[in-house]
Amino acid sequence: MAHALLLQHASRRGMALAVDSAAISDGEQGRPPDARALAELQRRGVTMPAHRARPVRPGDFRRFDLLVGMTHAHCAALRRQAPPECAHKVRLLLDYSSRHAGREVPDPWYGPQQAFIEVYDLIAAGVEGLLQALGPATRGRIPAACG
Repeated sequence: MAHALLLQHASRRGMALAVDSAAISDGEQGRPPDARALAELQRRGVTMPAHRARPVRPGDFRRFDLLVGMTHAHCAALRRQAPPECAHKVRLLLDYSSRHAGREVPDPWYGPQQAFIEVYDLIAAGVEGLLQALGPATRGRIPAACG
């Protein structure tokens, strides 16, 4: 969801970003996004680009300007994987939201559809704050979600 929201919100602002989505593990490798996440995106008028799950690759740390995690555990795992000179690129999404700074985006996987609605709202708040922090003239490379 973060991938699609970041692309859409950046496009609305005229910002050119290269966005990708990757996981800290390969447990879901090759699978499409969860149908409930896709349903919530569709309900809100957001298009999800074609995507299959993939793990974070070593080259991602140099390729992208930021690696944005959903949870503290995701960020810690990313920092462990990052070359020392790239660890500063890892950020928690909700730290970009003044209302939710320090909070995590919970994994809605085991919850009902309502969990995906709540997660959408949290991600949207983080994405808005992230884009504000980047500024209007940004042209960068950001993976939307690592989790």
